[in-house]
Amino acid sequence: MLKACHFFTLVATTTLVMSGALAQNGARDGGWQAYGADTGSTKYTPLDQIHAGNVNDLRMVWRRPALDEYYYSLNPQQRVTPNYVAAPIVVEGTAYIPNSVGLVEAFDPATGQTRWVQRPFGGAEDLPGTAPRGVAWWSDGNDRRILAQRNTHLYALNAKTGEPIAGFGNGGRVDLQVEEPDAERYRWGGVPMVVGDVVIVGQAMSDSFSNKEALRGDVRAYDVRTGELRWVYHVIPQDGEFGTATWQDRAWSFTGHAPVWSLFSADPELGLVYMPITSGTNDMYGGHRIGDNLFTQTLVAVNAETGERVWHYQIVHHGLWDYDLPAAPILMDINVAGRTIPAVAQITKHGFVFTFDRRSGEPVWEIEERPVPQSDVPGEVTSPTQPFPSLPVPFERQGSEVDNLIDFTPELRAEALAITRNYVTGPLFTPPSLRGDNPGDTQGTIQLPGSQGGADVQGASFDPETGYLYIPSITAPFVADLLPGDPDSTNLRFTKGTRRWIGGPQGLPLFKPPYGRITAIDMNTGQKVWMVPNGDGPRNHPAIADLKLGKLGVPGRPSPLLTKTLLFVGEGRTNLNRDARIPPDMPIEIATNSGGPMFRAYDKASGGIFWEVELEAGTSGAPISYMQDGRQYVVVAIGDSRHDAELVAFALPD
Repeated sequence: MLKACHFFTLVATTTLVMSGALAQNGARDGGWQAYGADTGSTKYTPLDQIHAGNVNDLRMVWRRPALDEYYYSLNPQQRVTPNYVAAPIVVEGTAYIPNSVGLVEAFDPATGQTRWVQRPFGGAEDLPGTAPRGVAWWSDGNDRRILAQRNTHLYALNAKTGEPIAGFGNGGRVDLQVEEPDAERYRWGGVPMVVGDVVIVGQAMSDSFSNKEALRGDVRAYDVRTGELRWVYHVIPQDGEFGTATWQDRAWSFTGHAPVWSLFSADPELGLVYMPITSGTNDMYGGHRIGDNLFTQTLVAVNAETGERVWHYQIVHHGLWDYDLPAAPILMDINVAGRTIPAVAQITKHGFVFTFDRRSGEPVWEIEERPVPQSDVPGEVTSPTQPFPSLPVPFERQGSEVDNLIDFTPELRAEALAITRNYVTGPLFTPPSLRGDNPGDTQGTIQLPGSQGGADVQGASFDPETGYLYIPSITAPFVADLLPGDPDSTNLRFTKGTRRWIGGPQGLPLFKPPYGRITAIDMNTGQKVWMVPNGDGPRNHPAIADLKLGKLGVPGRPSPLLTKTLLFVGEGRTNLNRDARIPPDMPIEIATNSGGPMFRAYDKASGGIFWEVELEAGTSGAPISYMQDGRQYVVVAIGDSRHDAELVAFALPD
């Protein structure tokens, strides 16, 4: 078995100095300068006009639709997605956000009133599009730009007027489409990362793996002034590059995918960008790519100016579980055993926080390679070990084992056991298995956490004053089943099956609650401070209503917002339209991405609820907070199939 170098530092230069505060101390000057507050993705602001003593006085003060009325003049039938995942940035007194078709709108942060809208390049014909999560800001003297990715292009806009910057690319935009045979249409739902004079973009790629050969999801960087391509990072190493030895039989030469589909973080003072790279082709069968497979499911730090790899750590070897690195790494300065460490923390789908010195990649706490279950699928060669961090403690339930099954009553436990007899179960990293059609055949492997977490793209918040990390997560199982590949349609020996989500007895979840939770971890010690369920969950289900249970949590995927005194978290987008992959008889509350209408302010110290409001729809975007004209605002996107997507703003009474 080929083993990767799990921790590797390429260069140690004079950049190994303590970073300044800009990347990890949150938003500044009352604004919200980046999608995650800062380039370190802390989702933190030191504002405290709204605090525990007055948060119950919060009122909704304005609302803003996800699409300005101007666009309806171009196309009165224009549709608006209910899944509005965007969040604004607020810089120099103006807010900027991609709307529900991905075009940028600028508005007054105090009133929500439009200041300008981006005109589609091709008029009404160019109007259809999807909403990414946000935009980025760049300035040099009087030159102020908004960088935004939409559909297949990267745009540079004048921050004051919204007009395209003529000297950037072709009339203000750069074509991101990869012109290669069989290249799928470029798409991404992330946010451009600006470091110095470079803007970096990732991409999203289809999970329908038709063959073992595929295109790579390489990371690209462009000159923020001219739009010229500055560098390309091969997420799967190519001939002569470090890492090819982790791919047996030159599998690096044909394996694809492994994009950064989520979000980047960066330390501008170190000049480093942190890239959470995801899984390669195929994400649940790897008999054609034997080896650890760098740089799949690896945190990689690169020089922002050159794209040169500085260090990396592979978090999952030879990935078979779809355990992509799903969220932006979080930059933080922590104090461990009396030593101040400029760190970067990566939360994962499988419930861990991997923590490194962000200068060198050295683990802050020991990471142990532990033996894991091995695959019996023909041709598969499982990694004999996987990395387990000694600290911080896991923040999610791990493993589809008996002790984790629902046990509200003996009858429910017995039914849960009966369900699992049809599947392969076991501890974390139990590999996918074949699904059979004959009596007695198993129906695949139950994973816990499943492919959507644990943690996911919603990320976490970090408090630079206390050193506490706050992680929303969900307890959602997933069935990893494999079927023989049809040689008429694929050259993969085995392909993913069709069973994805799995229910439990009498329509309840299969495993113990909470099904959505928030966990606070002291990153100075690695220990859990508190954990609370997020939402009521199915506690009124007829089978358990008489037990008078407390909150069980809902498996939405909300983003957190941290202020000096409060933690704001919604319940995630309400899922009123069932996902086609969810069996029709499965209760909606146990499917992933099924949140609720509540938005709350929690006590950062204990997890107690200070304030809550029921909205017309669940929170779909990340909440932010800023100060405008002496007043602090909290703003979040909401929407579902019954309520038009919009931004809503809260503030204290005048």
